[in-house]
Amino acid sequence: MNKDSKIYVAGNTGLVGSTLVKILRQNGYENIISSPSKHYDLRNQQRVDDFFRVNKPEYVFLAAAKVGGIKANNDYPADFIRDNLQIQTNIIDSAYRYGVTKLLFLGSSCIYPKFATLPISEDQLLTGPLEPTNDAYAIAKIAGIKMCQAYKKQYGFNAISVMPTNLYGPNDNFDLESSHVLPALIRRFHEAKENKSDYVECWGSGSPMREFLYVDDLAEACIHLMKYYSSSEIVNVGTGIDITIKELTKKIANIVGYDGMILWDTHKPDGTPRKVLNVDRIKSLGWEPKVGLLEGISRTYEWYKEYVVI
Repeated sequence: MNKDSKIYVAGNTGLVGSTLVKILRQNGYENIISSPSKHYDLRNQQRVDDFFRVNKPEYVFLAAAKVGGIKANNDYPADFIRDNLQIQTNIIDSAYRYGVTKLLFLGSSCIYPKFATLPISEDQLLTGPLEPTNDAYAIAKIAGIKMCQAYKKQYGFNAISVMPTNLYGPNDNFDLESSHVLPALIRRFHEAKENKSDYVECWGSGSPMREFLYVDDLAEACIHLMKYYSSSEIVNVGTGIDITIKELTKKIANIVGYDGMILWDTHKPDGTPRKVLNVDRIKSLGWEPKVGLLEGISRTYEWYKEYVVI
């Protein structure tokens, strides 16, 4: 991938896609094209086909997806499996047919079994039952991995698959109905501070453990893999370090400056008890995360105050 290569970032308006565009430009890649979803519905096969036929990108970062937190995944499983299958099928197939040199597919750590051996290595894919609250999304992502592998096996198409851990950062989704845990907590604690609320109620017990990766680090990892990795074997991207949700809430409350009580609604689901990735494979390829959790949360909160708070 040269500095003048034509690069298509699918999903450029989302958390990962917008960050990829930013980091690519910081690294000297300027020939970047995109297809904002309001103009190109990526679920529409003809629209996607037309886009590739006209633009003929050389490299594709497939970051477009319908994503959400535990509540959204649990409430709208049909939307998550349908939309994601349509988006990734259309893009992977059109990329192959219109001569794309290489495609990077972004999956998710939720593809792994609910009770996988920790830390979760890449070879644990399809070795056990999935977490029920997001299995529709996970199955769609697994299908994307298998499609990339099948197109490489049958057609020789250079498609690689990357499995990031839980992501956060600027341009995240802070909607309380559909966001992931970290941005949702930032918003809830900020609003509680502004409203002088005595307490904030959080889902579950707070005991589950999760790993979090600042999105700029993921973007750097994707560019690194696009340049130096071509195996059909999936690659985990994370920190290899996890934290309880209860500890995470305390850190976010402290950064936001909220000093009220934190209550836990144990009638709400916890999801997978613990999830942390084995990141030996990507570290052996020369990549390491740079942004620590406290620094990342602080950066994200500053962005939230500047661009989201009305």
